[in-house]
Amino acid sequence: MQNENRKTEKSRVILIPCGTYEEETVYEKLKAGLSLLGGMESLVGPKEQVLIKPNLVRKADLERAVVTHPSVVGAVARLLKEAGVRDVRAGDSCGIGSAQATAAAVGMDQVLARYGVPLTEFTGEGTVPYEDGIQAKRFFLSKEVLEADAVISVCKMKTHALERITGAVKNQYGCIYGFHKAKGHTQYPSADSFARMLVDLNQMISPRLFVMDGIVAMEGNGPTSGDPVSMGVLLLSLDPVALDSVFCCLIGLDPELVPTNYHGEKMGLGVWQKEQIELTVLAEDGEVCGMTMEETFARYGNGNFRVDRKREKHDFWVRMGRLFNIFQKKPYIDPEKCVRCGICVESCPVEGKAVTFAEGRKKPPVYNYRKCIRCFCCQEMCPHKAIQVK
Repeated sequence: MQNENRKTEKSRVILIPCGTYEEETVYEKLKAGLSLLGGMESLVGPKEQVLIKPNLVRKADLERAVVTHPSVVGAVARLLKEAGVRDVRAGDSCGIGSAQATAAAVGMDQVLARYGVPLTEFTGEGTVPYEDGIQAKRFFLSKEVLEADAVISVCKMKTHALERITGAVKNQYGCIYGFHKAKGHTQYPSADSFARMLVDLNQMISPRLFVMDGIVAMEGNGPTSGDPVSMGVLLLSLDPVALDSVFCCLIGLDPELVPTNYHGEKMGLGVWQKEQIELTVLAEDGEVCGMTMEETFARYGNGNFRVDRKREKHDFWVRMGRLFNIFQKKPYIDPEKCVRCGICVESCPVEGKAVTFAEGRKKPPVYNYRKCIRCFCCQEMCPHKAIQVK
């Protein structure tokens, strides 16, 4: 939600060291961290319908760090119930498969059931105009998001081929229903246009709270084919841009290089510059202290975290690269890992498909890079880690 006082007030981010997914520990740490933001009661009312939005991009083993961990989602549900909120639901629109099947595969459905929170399958509603949008003037939002009075975003700390990272800002893309997510990549094919659309989407939905599961994150070939890496932190904020910027700090990535950060600040969603962020650490012993980004990286960061840190080439070379189809990131299929399931072909949003079984299913699919828009939906949805972006 936009904050009119952000020019004079800093955005606060709470960092909580946490090295385990043990449910009671996660709950106690989130409760203590949330108290520093005023408590759940200050964010939602007991008569409101509240939707918890985790990252359930697709079905995967829990230890692969593809989805938000059930312990974190369950702790948020418990805190909402303890705040007197009666109508609490959780849901997402998956890239492949159903939210219920994805949640069941990691036990999230059982955790939510203990707190009387149903996990709903997002369904289509229709196009919703957003006249204040800078990049996007309308969205095809799910019915469940439109019906909710408040959204709590519970994201996962991961890398992303298009936007470098996926975190608090990117998590709301799951509020768009079904195949319209894939269609959005054709409408906003560049990292910058896609980021501006995400900023518009966040300002339209205006989640009340952002929680990031960074206890075990994903590095490398994210957001679904990367490798799990222990980061040992939980992050909380009312500002998604500031939260994602602290994520960047922890992995030694310049936050300005992340399009959702850069455009998020320019468009008034939040702030990324360290001078505008108040970083508060709730230490293991319960001590509350302020830290600089440099101190936080030194104590909790991981400089070996595998993420794209390369700066974009000069505008002239970017234009020349696009013109001649060179110097650009491209998806590549590893034939030794590919099982020819065809999910990459199904996931491609380009009309006529940029990746096809040109030689039949006896061989892996092949790319037509003249058609490829570099949205990396194929890489994101591949369940066998067979697609790399180089």
